[in-house]
Amino acid sequence: MFGRQVWIGVGLMGLLAGVSTAQERVVYKCPGNLYTDTITPKEATTKGCKPLEGAPITVIQGPAKRVPATSASNGAGGVNGASSPRPSDSRVDPSDQRVRDADKRRILESELRREEERLAGLKQEFNNGQPERRGDERNYQKYLDRTAELKANIDRSESDIAALKREIAKLGAVN
Repeated sequence: MFGRQVWIGVGLMGLLAGVSTAQERVVYKCPGNLYTDTITPKEATTKGCKPLEGAPITVIQGPAKRVPATSASNGAGGVNGASSPRPSDSRVDPSDQRVRDADKRRILESELRREEERLAGLKQEFNNGQPERRGDERNYQKYLDRTAELKANIDRSESDIAALKREIAKLGAVN
């Protein structure tokens, strides 16, 4: 029984040794900053490659190279629409651009009105820093937390309104 366990142990050690030698391939650094483990020692010496010992190599894949769009993409300009310059014949018609600009202005103005209404409601609830206490705010800290949250929401809403006004100003006058 003891002899059988010894042979199993010896067999497992041999198996593990075979696996570790298969994983310990020599990595060569070749001219041009090229690292490879797929060449033989003879090929490495003829190419001027030097073996790297003791330092593990980590390979990180770089991003895939983008290929310029062809005319088959209907002028979309590649994968995300902006990866390559558009040809001059795919320009937007000026009347279409005016329609787009008018839609953009309409959307921005509706967002501005909605944000101004939200700000008015927040300011009314804030009541100049003295909002009415709710029934669930028996703890004074809860009241202070809600007051601070209202103040932060008012500040955020005011900055959103300023940003929307800047965007509308960028559009210029209505044509």
